[in-house]
Amino acid sequence: MKRRHPVAPASAEFGDDARVRRAARRVGVLVGGSSALIVSVGIAVLIVGLMGESRRERPAGPPGIDADRVVVDIDDVVPWLIGFALFAVAALALIAWLSARRSVRPLVQALQLQRTFVADASHELRTPLTALVSRVQILERRLARGEPTAEVVAKLRRDADAMSDTLTDLLLAASAESGRHDASGECSPVAAAHAAVDRLGPLADARGVHLTVSPQAPSPGDTRVPLGIVACTRLWIVLIDNAIAHSPQGAAVVVDSHDESDTVELRVSDAGSGIDPKQTERLFERFARGAGAERRTGFGLGLALARDLAHGAGGSLTVEHTSPSGTTFLVTLPRSSTHRDSAE
Repeated sequence: MKRRHPVAPASAEFGDDARVRRAARRVGVLVGGSSALIVSVGIAVLIVGLMGESRRERPAGPPGIDADRVVVDIDDVVPWLIGFALFAVAALALIAWLSARRSVRPLVQALQLQRTFVADASHELRTPLTALVSRVQILERRLARGEPTAEVVAKLRRDADAMSDTLTDLLLAASAESGRHDASGECSPVAAAHAAVDRLGPLADARGVHLTVSPQAPSPGDTRVPLGIVACTRLWIVLIDNAIAHSPQGAAVVVDSHDESDTVELRVSDAGSGIDPKQTERLFERFARGAGAERRTGFGLGLALARDLAHGAGGSLTVEHTSPSGTTFLVTLPRSSTHRDSAE
């Protein structure tokens, strides 16, 4: 199995540098153009004012010479000059303030992107790390009892690859050019659901939660959606992990993928205590955690990330049903164009 290594896009640094240069050019053009406009308007107003205050006089000179001259009283000129100076200073100060705000905007966006990446990475890597620790514990027990370990080692390798894929996806998502999670490619949501269930199996077993998947196995003819396999698996993992966290011991979490005419509906149902209907939309906000979240560590990012992934593929994520007997999350994704064309 070829392993993907989490490296940042090579163009990220150059993209940041280009954005800073573009911002500097915009600021330079704004300051230069605004200064020229203010000076031009000021000169024009000053000329009009001087002409309005001027008067013509016939100078004293030799007889026979007919000449006029324009006379402007200095007392009339000084107020115009002072007014223009005050206006120019105030206007240039305002332009400088606006230009400074615009010049630091790329830095603010970079800092916000960095904070978002750190928070997303902390959340996204927590689940595979926990699954990896559970696999190691299973391996230790099997080694101590002298039981076969090949299957556990293979799953450990898959979990390590999944962490690498997730980190790669996060780094690509943090690219300033994309500004969002990678939603390229297409995949079978059924295959992604089974991959997610396999990865979260140890967590469900530790909590005594039973995971049920429908369809029971992926097939080559499964409908595909316009979402990469890594992103689609992460979408399932977020929803299933959330269902496990809010399910009582001995309960079942039902994972279902159902085809419609032009869409695919993904459902994850738990047997938890339900959600306050007034809080359903707040659950999809970053750093928001619903009741019962104290049982798990985290930053309240999972459902927000899942909705971002669904929206990135042209779909949606909603709370379809909630009651004291359980909650069902519904993801609606469009069929990929290639699969839809072949079906027609």
